[in-house]
Amino acid sequence: MRVLWLLPKAAPALLRHIAAYIELAAFDLEQSRRDIAPRVIASVVAGLGLFFALLMGCAAVVAVTWDTPHRLAAIVWMGCGFLAIAAIAVIYRARASREQAPFLASVRREWQEDRVILERLLSEHDG
Repeated sequence: MRVLWLLPKAAPALLRHIAAYIELAAFDLEQSRRDIAPRVIASVVAGLGLFFALLMGCAAVVAVTWDTPHRLAAIVWMGCGFLAIAAIAVIYRARASREQAPFLASVRREWQEDRVILERLLSEHDG
């Protein structure tokens, strides 16, 4: 019953906490958006590199059956170049994924701290 008497006193603090949670969530969402953009770009570059490597592999098969000695070497070098670009993009994406903070990490951290305080307050007033 004492909890009901405490609600009018606690309401401003609760509203400030809710506003702070919304602010933290907005910050975390913006951070996630900034983290996702480079990974998407790296994935697109890797996908295009692999596509062109496959395309060059197909062209190499055609060149092997064609009757000129230098076409095969040029096609293989181009294919290796696209494959190297794709490998670099995949390595970059893997490193960026490891360094990324968990989604809404600061909101979770603050909630854990506030939950302990709230449980302590409620247990003091109930007992």
